[in-house]
Amino acid sequence: MIETTCHCGAVRIKFNDTPEFSVSCNCSVCHRLGTHWIYSDRPNITIKGATKAYAYGDKNLAFHSCVTCGCTTHWANLKEPESGRMAVNLKLADREIGAQIPLRHFDGADTWRFVD
Repeated sequence: MIETTCHCGAVRIKFNDTPEFSVSCNCSVCHRLGTHWIYSDRPNITIKGATKAYAYGDKNLAFHSCVTCGCTTHWANLKEPESGRMAVNLKLADREIGAQIPLRHFDGADTWRFVD
């Protein structure tokens, strides 16, 4: 299990899965957020604390941030909110944990493919 927390500690996430890798995406949102995503199905992720959501474009995903400190915590699948895929921001875990998980680079801006 991987545990993450926003800067102020108001939002805590438990990721009960083993990611093969984390993803750095260069799409218009992820580029600005500076996140490293790890993915799993919704039932494997527990979120405690208040977040605010932001969805844009086709509104398939909602990016969530802590209402107190503003850290981006996760994104949620709006089409399948109870069972669909989710992503958790690995940058909110202890550095030692993040360093153990390989990082892949995804071109979400143009080709929609991994570029590493």
